[in-house]
Parts: sequence; C-alpha cells; structure tokens
Amino acid sequence: MQLNYDLIKGLEQEYGSSFFLLDVNKLRNNFKKIEHAFKSRYENFLIGYSYKTNYLPYLCSQMDQLGAYAEVVSRLEYDLAIKIDVNPRNIIFNGPLKTYEDIETAIKNESIINLDSLYEVDNVIQYCLEKRNKQVKAGLRVNFDISNNGESPLQEGYEVSRFGLCVSNGNFQKAVQKLIELENIKIVGLHGHFSTRERKVETYRNITKGLCELAKQYIPDSVEYIDIGGGIYGELPSSFNLQIPSFDEYAEEVCKIMNAEFGGKPRKPYLILEPGISMVANAFKFIAKVIDIKTVQEQFFVLIDGSVHNVKPTMHKRNLPMHLVKKNVEQQSHAMYNIVGYTCMEKDYLAYDVEGELPERDDYIIFDNVGAYTIVFNPPFIKERPSIIAVENKEFFVVRKKETIKEFFNEDLYVF
Repeated sequence: MQLNYDLIKGLEQEYGSSFFLLDVNKLRNNFKKIEHAFKSRYENFLIGYSYKTNYLPYLCSQMDQLGAYAEVVSRLEYDLAIKIDVNPRNIIFNGPLKTYEDIETAIKNESIINLDSLYEVDNVIQYCLEKRNKQVKAGLRVNFDISNNGESPLQEGYEVSRFGLCVSNGNFQKAVQKLIELENIKIVGLHGHFSTRERKVETYRNITKGLCELAKQYIPDSVEYIDIGGGIYGELPSSFNLQIPSFDEYAEEVCKIMNAEFGGKPRKPYLILEPGISMVANAFKFIAKVIDIKTVQEQFFVLIDGSVHNVKPTMHKRNLPMHLVKKNVEQQSHAMYNIVGYTCMEKDYLAYDVEGELPERDDYIIFDNVGAYTIVFNPPFIKERPSIIAVENKEFFVVRKKETIKEFFNEDLYVF
C-alpha cells in the first residue's frame, strides 16, 4: 500500500504523530514462505514463533491462527500465550530461568518444555518423585561445539555459549542419566538454539547434525522432536547490500540431514524451527513526523517525534531503509543530515549522514524493517510509547493504543 501524505496525516490525527504500522498480509506471507520451504522437504515440520522477538498480543494471535506454536522463554510470555487462548500443548517453554512452579505448570498443561540447566533437571526430578503416577515428557537444551573450521560463529565473538547442558564437560550426559533412572519420565526432544553472527547455512547444518547424532546415541527410542532454534535470516531490503541465504537454502540443508538420519523410521520426529526476526522484521514500519530542522556548526539535525529506541534499540549505526513523505513536493533542497530523537541522550540518532532531500517541518519519515525487538525493547523513557496500527486489505485498526500517563505510571504499581 502506498502511504501518501494525506493518508499519513489522517492516521496522525487519530493515532498520534508517531506510530508503528503492522502489515498483516506481509506477516502471513512470511509464515507461509518459511513453512513451505521446510514442509515441502520434510513433512513433520513445526514453526514455534519466538515471542521474545515481538510479543504484541494481536501478532501472537495471528501466529496461532496460522498454526505456529508459541515459543516462550519466561513465565510472563507463557501466561500471555494462555491469555490469548493458545492451546497449552502448542507452547514450547524454553529459556534459562524456570522456577519449580513454572515447570510444574508446563508439565500439568502438557506443554513442550526444554530444560536449560541441571537445576531445572533437578526440579523435574523433584516433580516426578512427588507425582509418581504422572507420566512426564521433557526435552533438553544442548550445548555443543558448532564451530566452522575452528572458528566460533557465536554473536560478539564469544567462544562458548552460556546456554544449555554441556556435552563436552559431561553435564548433558549427567542430565540424561539422572532422568532415565526415573520410570515416569521420557526425554523426547533435543533443543539447540545458538545466537550467531552471520546466520550461515552451514551453522544450521552443524546444529541439526549434532542434535540428530546426540538423539540417536542417547534417546533413540523416545525422540519426538529435533528443535534447531531460530535466528535465520528473513528477507532483507536491497539497500542492505547483503548476500544472505534464502528460506529454501536453509531448508534444503537442514531437511536433507533430517531425512538422512530418520528416513528409515516409521515415524519421523518433528523438526521445529523457532523464527522471530525472519517472521516479523519486515512486517513493521515506524512513521514519525518531522518537528524541526536544526543546524549546528554546518551540520543538519532533523528532529522527529520518535527515538532510536523505536527503530533500533541496540543503537547500532547502520541506517535502516527509510523514505521521506513530503508535505510540499515542489520544495526541494538536498543536503547531508542526521535524524535525531526526542530524548536527552546525545546518542539518540535514528540515522546518520543521510544524503538526499532535506526534510521540512511537518514532513514524515518512514522507517522499514522495525518489527524485531523494537516493541519489546522500547522502554518507558521520557515519553509514552506510541500506538501500533495494523493494516489489512487497506483497512486500518489499532492493536496497541498510545500510552498515557495512567499506563506510564501504573497506579497499581507506583506509590504516589
């Protein structure tokens, strides 16, 4: 849909001078593309949508309607899934911190649960000893070497991931041994999510191969799923100038291994993928009004009703794809400028050294690819959070209202 000036001006009058815009059709198409890429190559395939990437309730409900499981990493996210009527059996409970009560709830609800540490294993054992008549299923998050030619692919250059049960020091084997000694529990899956820098196809090949080999060695008769985590690339704008793998390229390598490892089984285990960024990043835009243009020592600073927190909360310096919607199309002046936000932080830059037509007051700037982590990382800082609008088949509707002082300072929490 073409977002012209008059349309945005009308939306501003109803929703405020900055807001997020969710393209519902784009979201659905992302789901269908990922599902087709993998399911056409390996039938027993499940998508677990990563709630932490963007847990907007409307979006999560859309994912549930499409058939995605809810991949959650906290009790807060688990309870959100329950609140929006996700079937508890369609919840995958991951994350490094689960209390005994969390684990008990997940087991009672027959949710998929992947244990991250030995203390969680001990919590499950305690539950099994207390409820000897209850048959329990659990998965284990595994930590093993996924390096390529001796080079770690992990984010920030970390050599060792802090998550999961370590194979090399024996903690994984210890967990397996402790659990199989109990008659009322089965280890039914292995989980291997690793946050990597370049999201290479060969990394996912290594993850899948490693999980399959461990499953065949330690749980050959009970394995029901192989969960390779998330983090794959989605479709990026051409302005990023990055050569990235397609959904089909990821699926081809991963599914080839699954078919080779389990092709002879009468019932193949499920392959679970937990996409987040690739599902939602390009489904959101952030639209903000230009408030002023300031010059300081020959530099132009374009002030908008938005903040770096709205578009890139990690504050990286790469400019997102963006475009200008002008009030007066006849007036044009080219320059290099920075786009800055309303906070009092010097580093509140939404874009650096933009070269092109200089915005004017009351113009709008549209930032693309802002659906991942912006909603969940957007702190209540200095100004209220903006509204989120969804568009479907040219119809606009609100899915999160603009915050007011009543929500900013929740009187159920704050003492005045």
